[in-house]
Amino acid sequence: MSGIYRYDVGIEHLLISPGHAYFGRARDGAADVATVDAETAQLVTGKGIVGDRFFGKAAHMDAAVTLIAVEALEAIAVELGVPAFDPLLTRRNVVIRGAQLAPLLGQEFALETGSGSVVLRGGRPANPCAWMDRMLAPGAHAAMRGRGGIRCQVVSGGELMRGPAVLVSPVPLDAGRAGEAVMLRASRLP
Repeated sequence: MSGIYRYDVGIEHLLISPGHAYFGRARDGAADVATVDAETAQLVTGKGIVGDRFFGKAAHMDAAVTLIAVEALEAIAVELGVPAFDPLLTRRNVVIRGAQLAPLLGQEFALETGSGSVVLRGGRPANPCAWMDRMLAPGAHAAMRGRGGIRCQVVSGGELMRGPAVLVSPVPLDAGRAGEAVMLRASRLP
């Protein structure tokens, strides 16, 4: 991948969970599954994050890793008039600060951390589920629409680390728009 735009970003959280926590009816409560906010995550080409619930699952190869901008979650909390909530409750794997994610749909991009580079392909929006109303705040499901992050395929694996990183993108990004809702139609994606 030969990106032309480089952005200093922060990887604030790396969620790894071997099981699904949100299934069935929200009123019944989330499943009690182990969830790790890891310092590092090992990504394997074509498989996803080692130890995560989507690792190696054929149905999720193009969407094995999810990214969300923390600015989107902060904007949602402000709109709903609630205190900031734990980003890990969204169950997105990589919580990043300083990057507008929607333009990366359909694009190959890299995340470079102190341990090397990982190349991802933005596949589709990570649409929120109704569980967000229960886990984050009433109204969060609707507020997350258009800013629930993106689902990605691992094109070239490696290790991601929490902390400072560089996002290498083939398209320009505007960090000031990281918290904005962007409604995309599937027909617009390449």
